Amino acid sequence: MSADGAGGQPALSTTAALAALRRLQPVWWANPDRSDSSAPLTLADGTTTLSRVDVDEAAARFERFMPLLAMLFDEVDARTGLDSALLPLPAMQARAGLPADWGRLWAKCDHALPVAGSIKARGGIHEVLAFAEQIAARYGFWKPGDDVRVFATPAVRRQLAQVQVSVGSTGNLGLSIGTMAAALGFRARVHMSVEARAWKKARLRGFGVEVIEHTGDYSAAVASGRDAAHGDPDVHFVDDERSLALFRGYSAAALRLQRQLGAAGITVDAGHPLFVYLPCGVGGAPAGIAFGLRQVLPPEHVYCFFAEPVQSACFAIQMLAAAPGHHSVHDFGMQNRTIADGLAVPRASLLAVDAMRTIVAGGFTVTDDDLLRDLALLHDSEGLRIEPSAAAGFAGPRLLCGSAEGQAWLAGRGLLDRLPQATHVVWTTGGLYVPDTVFDADLAQGRARISVA
Repeated sequence: MSADGAGGQPALSTTAALAALRRLQPVWWANPDRSDSSAPLTLADGTTTLSRVDVDEAAARFERFMPLLAMLFDEVDARTGLDSALLPLPAMQARAGLPADWGRLWAKCDHALPVAGSIKARGGIHEVLAFAEQIAARYGFWKPGDDVRVFATPAVRRQLAQVQVSVGSTGNLGLSIGTMAAALGFRARVHMSVEARAWKKARLRGFGVEVIEHTGDYSAAVASGRDAAHGDPDVHFVDDERSLALFRGYSAAALRLQRQLGAAGITVDAGHPLFVYLPCGVGGAPAGIAFGLRQVLPPEHVYCFFAEPVQSACFAIQMLAAAPGHHSVHDFGMQNRTIADGLAVPRASLLAVDAMRTIVAGGFTVTDDDLLRDLALLHDSEGLRIEPSAAAGFAGPRLLCGSAEGQAWLAGRGLLDRLPQATHVVWTTGGLYVPDTVFDADLAQGRARISVA
């Protein structure tokens, strides 16, 4: 895989990109198979097709459940729903050394999403709500058009309590699924991998969620949860690697961003490209969002890049590796150890990779030092509190606009002279519920890295 740059000069070749990944160096890579089509997407199984309909249906589900969510969670406003702010970051842009002639820097603040406080909130809540609809309809408690507040009644809650909702997670998806499932009355179980932070486990247990702690990594936790649920009709396993319900829930975020861009007076067209930087663990959340953006905004002018830790670049490996198979970061010299617990995944979702073959523009990797540095820069410049994984996207503009490979890619697409009018949106994830002591420790580490930079 390679991409042509200006004057026929190649951007980073597949071989060079994989070599840099093996050296655990920050690397920017391009996807030459990206297309500008917003046509329905047929997955490799030949039977699953995704289109704008999926985005709209997920958004409609969120909309109709708003009265119930507002009842269940004090932090949910029925008028604004499950959304986060789109904020300009002029001070962060200056502190991070991003010149004005590269365009304007913004943050889509999913670190502050209500209920679960991360990008995973949309997908997880959507899947649990969709499953609850199925159960309630099956037993005659609810049908489309009925008042969703029936889900808060004792009769429906008793019915849902007969079923367990289970998931494997490094932390944030577990918070999303566990919190929502417990609030509806399901029995909830979360298989937590070794990377998960203690405070996330404690928060879930506080909601009455059963937390199973594993000594293995994310893939092991997911496999254990999947195996435990296999063949049990009373267990619904939310499969982060394979779930279309999660994917569709994430895609609905695109409609929110579309409206916010319009409200901010931001144009997306040939003269005003949009670059979106998305944190990537297993890949489902960024893939769902990128798919949604492809459906609701001009696809030829929107470029999505996935951000991964240098030790956990599973999505880049799966996209770049020539050999078939489900590749592990361990096979490429990575240890899958990173302070970005939500991104510590050894193997990418094949569903996400399949969906992104012609959609994602590329990606990049980032060190833990830069994650902590950008966390501190964001807090000290803009007053925002995020966890390390939420800082992954901030390296994107630097690598896209400031590296030789990124410059070659931009030039090859005629985008260099449009950079001053460009919009860079860094999608954050995780932060709302981080305890003060945990955040303060991360902030101190970040400030220390700034002082020696």
